[in-house]
Amino acid sequence: MVFGLFSKEKSLQRTIEKATNKLAQQADRWAALEKLREDGSDDALFGLFKRFAVTSGNQVEDQQEKTWTVDVIVAKGPAALGPLRRYIKSAAHISYALQVLERVATTEQALEVVDTIVAAEAPGYTRDPERRLDLIRWMSEWKAGHPDVFTRILPYVTDFDQNVRVAATDGIADADIGLTGPVLLAAFLRPEEESGRFRRRVAEVLAAKKFALGDKAGAVAPHLVGPVSGFAVDGGVLIQR
Repeated sequence: MVFGLFSKEKSLQRTIEKATNKLAQQADRWAALEKLREDGSDDALFGLFKRFAVTSGNQVEDQQEKTWTVDVIVAKGPAALGPLRRYIKSAAHISYALQVLERVATTEQALEVVDTIVAAEAPGYTRDPERRLDLIRWMSEWKAGHPDVFTRILPYVTDFDQNVRVAATDGIADADIGLTGPVLLAAFLRPEEESGRFRRRVAEVLAAKKFALGDKAGAVAPHLVGPVSGFAVDGGVLIQR
């Protein structure tokens, strides 16, 4: 019995290796992916998730396989949540896994998963910001999560990575300015902020929402140079000239 279980585990591992071998022929990967679908166990579903972590040489084939894999996992329904949580803990790219999450989880369950990612990805320096970017972009598009996601995106406007800061600003552009305005303004005025691109995006949001700058209006004006030179302070708010 023990030997049989060990043999089954080894066979499953070999199948996962075939399904995630980016150098293999597509027919071989398809066959392995089909086997994992038929197996349907937690470990097999985890193996399907691992397909998202590799990119094959043919972009069209790669996209086909990943789209198919999303649909297959989604068809498993809530049973996919355990393997999803397991995969998402250490995956470098999580955009496809988040597509699955959106389709198999309730809003509450999805937010629980989001919170585990946010807890592991606190704003600050990271060598690879891709997980944060995947999460922020997905939250920005996930309508069922609004407005709960806005408070989760907002801290990233002070992230170390410029792309993360801009993506976070994009993600909260439609949020209640009463919530986001003070944080965006503080981020705009940070002495260490060197990105004109980021400041411009913040200025666009503050101007569109007519956010009152209050006693910070005088501090804003000196920063309206370079990429932000098309803005001005007028009547205590930013305007785009």
